[in-house]
Amino acid sequence: MGSATTSGDGAGRHGRDVRPPDVAPVDVVAVGADGWARLEAFFGPSGAYSHCWCTWWRQPSAAFDAGCRDGGAGNRALLESLVRAGREPGLVALEPGAPVGWVSVAPRTEYVRLARSPLLRGTGDLADDGVWALPCFWVPRAHRGRGVASTLLAAAVDHAKARGARVLEAYPVAAAGRLAAAEAYTGTVTLFSRFGFRVVRRPPTGRRVVVRRDLGEALR
Repeated sequence: MGSATTSGDGAGRHGRDVRPPDVAPVDVVAVGADGWARLEAFFGPSGAYSHCWCTWWRQPSAAFDAGCRDGGAGNRALLESLVRAGREPGLVALEPGAPVGWVSVAPRTEYVRLARSPLLRGTGDLADDGVWALPCFWVPRAHRGRGVASTLLAAAVDHAKARGARVLEAYPVAAAGRLAAAEAYTGTVTLFSRFGFRVVRRPPTGRRVVVRRDLGEALR
């Protein structure tokens, strides 16, 4: 699946300064060029969620909708092309031998919808490859409530920093209480704040906000 990024004991390969507050006993790896078969099996026939294959943020609406046809064949092909090209489009949490969660993390320039969104277009130069984005998580129902998302977020901070990112940006839900999975896939402000992210934009409509962490800063 790619090189190991971190492990459930909180002591990552890249000298992470973040220890998850609720660590899941899993390893997290970058999905490299040899990892497609396992990722495809994990996402299953629905492509994680509604034939998305975690490509919604990467395409304009028309292209994404077209990719959902024929059981999501186009979106699956897009994600496969990224993996096989060695682009490492995300990280997978592994419990001995089996995936239990996924997070998408990459340079913000790869997520074309962010540049087109008047609410979530982020801050600063949108062409700056030093700014990375984390737009979504996917943890199947059977593995929720065990700290998998926290472990994935800690690993994503490590991963982005190790690959030269200066800033990591995300778009969590600013809401209290229990959320439906369809709302919580971007994470929550509470989760990100525990890892040193700060709200930098609060759109006047909607519940999602823009948060950022300067990866040169240690978590206090």
